[in-house]
Amino acid sequence: MGTVPKLIRILTVDDHALMRIGIATLVNAEPDMKLIGEASNGQEAVERFRLDRPDVTLMDLQMPGFNGIEAIDCILGEFPDARIIVLTTYTGDVQVLRALKAGAWGYVLKEHVRRQLLETIRVVHSGQKRIPPDIAAELAEHAADDQLTAREIDVLRLIAVGNSNKLIADQLSIGEATVKGHITNILSKLGANDRAHAVTIALKRGIMQL
Repeated sequence: MGTVPKLIRILTVDDHALMRIGIATLVNAEPDMKLIGEASNGQEAVERFRLDRPDVTLMDLQMPGFNGIEAIDCILGEFPDARIIVLTTYTGDVQVLRALKAGAWGYVLKEHVRRQLLETIRVVHSGQKRIPPDIAAELAEHAADDQLTAREIDVLRLIAVGNSNKLIADQLSIGEATVKGHITNILSKLGANDRAHAVTIALKRGIMQL
């Protein structure tokens, strides 16, 4: 007689009910997996983790209020051995890096759920980290880039919503010349041609969200 596989107990965290339903269907069809809990935001995720102590947690990043990165920080602060896989629509290298620095064990794009999620769950449960090759390549591409400072990101956010240099200076209580200096640095660090191009690059890489 064959042995019954030990179930991998899974918690899924996503603010979209249809995504949670899809994951539940996918996971519960596997003989070695069982969905034991769901949460719709980061705060619920922390509470459910405390109650259920899942083997693997699937964590969305962008959720209202308490986001995925904050939830990862909080869970790992209490349970350092927690194994968390980020499941998101965001491909940007900066977003990936934030998740990995927070302590995520894996990273799966929602568009690749059916192809990659089950294998990633098994790999992470076995104690290995898993980053898809295309995501790893993007991380490597930008590994040597100069990072934008917090102030430069503030300036870029204000550019993104259409503020002039003068309005940016007024809102940040700095001189217009300082704003111009920040913009020069932003364009150089991002390899951007102009302000609009810089905003596009920053959104794509996950440096900021609007």
